[in-house]
Amino acid sequence: MEAATTALGDADFAAPVEDRWFEDYVPGEVYAYGSITVTEEEILRFAGEFDPQSIHTDPRAATEGPFGGLIASGWHTCGIMMRLYADHYVSAVASLASPGIDELRWVRPVRPGDTLSLRTTVKEARLSRSKPDRGVVRTAIEVFDQHGDTVLTMTAINILRSRPAVDASRR
Repeated sequence: MEAATTALGDADFAAPVEDRWFEDYVPGEVYAYGSITVTEEEILRFAGEFDPQSIHTDPRAATEGPFGGLIASGWHTCGIMMRLYADHYVSAVASLASPGIDELRWVRPVRPGDTLSLRTTVKEARLSRSKPDRGVVRTAIEVFDQHGDTVLTMTAINILRSRPAVDASRR
């Protein structure tokens, strides 16, 4: 799996992922990142270890299956999404945790040779009522193949630290 990924297009956060805080996630903002090409070897290796179903592990048997050929496990696709998400979107300094995801859908199968990219839309960013040093960000995630077809959708929820206050006495 090629992991050297980049922002796609001109839109990106003003702050780099190494200096991004809760306040940098503005509802309505859309960002796109990519790309990672999936190989047959990676599909077979992942499935052999984590999702040993013949549609993911046996190219010959998969041709007789419901998808007419080998496809990546949906969990493999989630892993690829997470690589793009972690490299480019979720803060390297402010991310505290994720309480989970909502509405995960594998819309279309991922096949050997597909090149995947990520689009994120900040849906909500709200300060915590109980802990004002952090906030909760809800992000709509879409993963596309090289043809622009959607292969995965989900909503991610992340807890992020707020930007530290600048101590005026240190200026």
